[in-house]
Amino acid sequence: MNIKLVVIGETNNKNLKVLTDQYIDKLKHYIKFDLIIIKDQKKKLPESIQIKKEGEKILSILKKNEFIILLDENGEHKSSVAFSKFIQRKLNSGIKTITFIIGGPYGFSSEIKSISNYQLSLSKMTFSHEMIRLFFTEQLYRAFSILKNEPYHHQ
Repeated sequence: MNIKLVVIGETNNKNLKVLTDQYIDKLKHYIKFDLIIIKDQKKKLPESIQIKKEGEKILSILKKNEFIILLDENGEHKSSVAFSKFIQRKLNSGIKTITFIIGGPYGFSSEIKSISNYQLSLSKMTFSHEMIRLFFTEQLYRAFSILKNEPYHHQ
């Protein structure tokens, strides 16, 4: 299985980038993992236009038969163990690629929402897009460590 994480814009915080990269390196022991960074808008645009342009860029890189999961504050909440079971079900289902998407600062266009297969929330709180990358890669690593019965996760 291949897992992709699609994000808008580069990480400006070097510390967060280093930590995120550490989890991405750990993930590669379990699965093929790709971080896809979509260039963000350099100039300030009205919210509706920015959402639309980001949506178009996201749509342009998606492939057929990808299982699309939006990381969205209004998505379903899962514990780490429940998330690991969710990942296991997807592995067992024969899906070849799961693509997780972190939207821009204003969220997702209606087109992106309409093609998504699932929406997942990491918290009821709002975090920066840079922090969500770190939190998500850590939780994905945790999910695989749970599935492999490795001692990373304590319950």
